[in-house]
Amino acid sequence: MQIGPFSILNPVILAPMAGVTDPVFRAICRDQGAGLTVSEMISADTTLYASEKTRARLSVAEGDDGPRSVQIAGADPDKVAEAAVFNVRAGADIIDINMGCPAKKVCRKLAGSALLGDTALVRRILARTVAAVDVPVTLKIRTGTDRQNRNGVEVARIAEQEGVAALAVHGRTRADRFTGSAEYDTIKAIKQAVSMPVIANGDIRSGADAQAVLAYTGADAVMIGRATQGNPWIFREILDYLQHGHAAKPPDFLEIHGVLKRHLAGLYRLHGDARGVRVARKHIAWYCREKSGVAEFRQAVNLAETRDRQIELVDRFFEHGSSRQSGSACTRMY
Repeated sequence: MQIGPFSILNPVILAPMAGVTDPVFRAICRDQGAGLTVSEMISADTTLYASEKTRARLSVAEGDDGPRSVQIAGADPDKVAEAAVFNVRAGADIIDINMGCPAKKVCRKLAGSALLGDTALVRRILARTVAAVDVPVTLKIRTGTDRQNRNGVEVARIAEQEGVAALAVHGRTRADRFTGSAEYDTIKAIKQAVSMPVIANGDIRSGADAQAVLAYTGADAVMIGRATQGNPWIFREILDYLQHGHAAKPPDFLEIHGVLKRHLAGLYRLHGDARGVRVARKHIAWYCREKSGVAEFRQAVNLAETRDRQIELVDRFFEHGSSRQSGSACTRMY
């Protein structure tokens, strides 16, 4: 798949997720086979860029070697274009515009998926941004505002007319949020209506899911969101399934432990120890879910206030798990 000058060799892309796809996680997902990763959504209001949170979102982790895609959310065409210019100057290789987020705090500002109800504004935002930068501009949308108004094909045609380089489509409407099941008929219709690359998103949790969605929609790639949380190995699983018809071997305790330790170290560097410990809690829970003893472990992790204590708990949990896998006895105390 080609996005402007960039060849995306692996057709599996990491979706942008606020509070999740920071530079540390993006680098880990690239190592596991993600063909492209997209930053957490940032505001089009560049006056906010001095905040600690936004600086962290805009930073680049060692090993995240591009192309670097930065997602921008906003409803003012001039501000979105201004933010795009700022981020290109800061090193962005691709600008992605968010018209898919269903979060109330985003839609209240008539940004994210709320924009799908105003196609004239959609056109102005896209035209202004594409004209402002000399890198590819991509777009993330949903299938429409609600099930009675699935206007994804119309929005896709506008995007192509205004020079958008690729389009990602989540198979739900704004009103659906994350309820129910994703539908792929609209994505299929969009792919048939435009010639630019189309990326299918929504409810893809395995290699079999990815293969089925690609076959049905004709999409050029799939985008994975929630299924990556605590599971960056899903990229190599999907790639192996697409190439060989079977999933790659799942990670063992040793590999999960090593990647989690790398993730934690990156979070502490990115956010500092105090905030890093808080941010890490949800990631630890995701990496360790569905494992024996996780409830007690999560409780202890949520009470831990220091980096050293958090690492100690993680090491103890995985050492116990490895011992159980090998048949050795091990006592765990938190």
